[in-house]
Amino acid sequence: QVRLIESGGGLVQTGASLRLSCTFSGGDISRYAIGWFRQAPGKERELIVASRLRNGATSYADSVRDRFTISGDKDQNTKYLQMNNLKPEDTAVYYCAAALRTSDYFAYYRSGRPFDYWGQGTQVTVSS
Repeated sequence: QVRLIESGGGLVQTGASLRLSCTFSGGDISRYAIGWFRQAPGKERELIVASRLRNGATSYADSVRDRFTISGDKDQNTKYLQMNNLKPEDTAVYYCAAALRTSDYFAYYRSGRPFDYWGQGTQVTVSS
């Protein structure tokens, strides 16, 4: 059974950095695409990064491009989301998810429906 566990959230000030971890177990991670989502109170869930591990195709939402970076070798079971220059609007619960049916296209993943497995989430709070 595939499991995903996120960690690394916390409370930081505007402009700070955080690195979130997503640890995958129970399968061959290289077959999957990994997505990072976030959901702020009262807002819809937002896809911020999608990475197809087989070929490395990675896309970012406009809201985080140039500030957030996903990393981790294709076969490593832990993927990281490095978040720099954090802003109060980045405050949310962050989730990683894994999809077995993959695509190179960000729009394919945006709804969340392609993802088969989800982590429990980790809270990120950015104070102004």
